[in-house]
Amino acid sequence: MSLSLKRKLDYHYRYFSKEKISPDPLEFLHKYSKFEDIEIIGFLASVFAYGNVKQIINILSEIEKILSGEPYNFVLNFNNKKDGKYFSNLKHRFYSGEDIISLFGILNLVYSNYSTLRDLFLLYYFDDESNLKSTISCFSQNLLHLCDKCNGGSTYRSGIKFMFPDPLKGSACKRMNLFLRWMVRKDELDLGLWSEIPTHKLIIPVDTHVARICRELKLTKSKNVSWIMAEEITQNLKKYDPIDPVKYDFAICHIGMRKLKF
Repeated sequence: MSLSLKRKLDYHYRYFSKEKISPDPLEFLHKYSKFEDIEIIGFLASVFAYGNVKQIINILSEIEKILSGEPYNFVLNFNNKKDGKYFSNLKHRFYSGEDIISLFGILNLVYSNYSTLRDLFLLYYFDDESNLKSTISCFSQNLLHLCDKCNGGSTYRSGIKFMFPDPLKGSACKRMNLFLRWMVRKDELDLGLWSEIPTHKLIIPVDTHVARICRELKLTKSKNVSWIMAEEITQNLKKYDPIDPVKYDFAICHIGMRKLKF
């Protein structure tokens, strides 16, 4: 373990306080106080968290207007025929308006049948597993199955597949790991609503910014962004905090994104 790297990691972790969140999709979660509202807006924010951060903030702002400050009530009462029209003209990179409508149909089924995303996720969680790889895989497969139910059994589109990647197929699952970081960890930034899962089970959300910085810091030898890389980085960060290694994610990501010096 490098003591100088630990000092730098801890310094940057403390530096990025709540006042320094923006621009980041996490800022949307801090607008709400009710469990279900935070969970839903957090899931939506993570699903759209790819591409240019300005684009991400813009699409989430558009969706937030449609939800009228009540994500849970909107999702619970969502009806494709009645409410689908609000999303038909929305697009975000690989997502079409149809994909977004399907996403809300999926969420409606989750909250109608399982009460919360947490309750569905915990169906697949087992304490004896080293991390959440298998849990994420089962969770994603269930969400795709719910999409089949929404669409009457028709084949789901590529945008929907992209929403729910599978770590067993090698995906780094950056967006799902980001959502889990927000839900499981508890500090000034992350909300910690899912207290049933220990923080050491989390895997760092790896995007191009995190991958680049972590290569520079020699936290990974992997060349390609993948689940293997995410596990490797997380394992190396456990040398600096074995209980909560993913706490460094926000700082590493934003140093890369804002082109700051580590």
